[in-house]
Amino acid sequence: MNERGLNNISEKALTPTMEDYLEAIYNLSQEKKAVRVKDIAERLGVKMPTVTNMLKTLSERGMIDYEKYEYLELTGKGSDIGSEIDQRHQTLKAFLTDILQIDRDQADEDACKMEHAVSSTTLERMVEFMEFVENCPRGGLDWLKHFNEYRTYGKKRELCLERMKKLVREYDAEIKGMKQKN
Repeated sequence: MNERGLNNISEKALTPTMEDYLEAIYNLSQEKKAVRVKDIAERLGVKMPTVTNMLKTLSERGMIDYEKYEYLELTGKGSDIGSEIDQRHQTLKAFLTDILQIDRDQADEDACKMEHAVSSTTLERMVEFMEFVENCPRGGLDWLKHFNEYRTYGKKRELCLERMKKLVREYDAEIKGMKQKN
């Protein structure tokens, strides 16, 4: 893995633009039977000659099979990278929308920018944090401290439930104490 977390398939690193093309082609190939230059141009908002130039580069790097005026396909390498970039994008978008409550369009735009810069370690930790939030609802001031334990020792929902019960007992005692003072 390289610093972006992508497999080091070619000798030269992929540029963010190349990654955007591979992701677009990957997504189009999931949606359509055949991917055309026109489809890519529309998806990325660029002109067809620009797409053709990039396809030549990706073809030379063994990422796609493409003959001029024909449909194109991702190679195994290209598909793996496109899939990984799409996964990164979807994970970042989910974090931004589900955890940070960012507007979906803004989150999509930001995720596209972030997917090229964030390390695989950071992305993996974000996924783990999202799972933690889903499995261990808020449970006291030390809730975030439990995230590391959750990551290290596994996703034990029963432990999360015990912590929540403890929190409820503590709050109940605090509420009773406040009532007694009044």
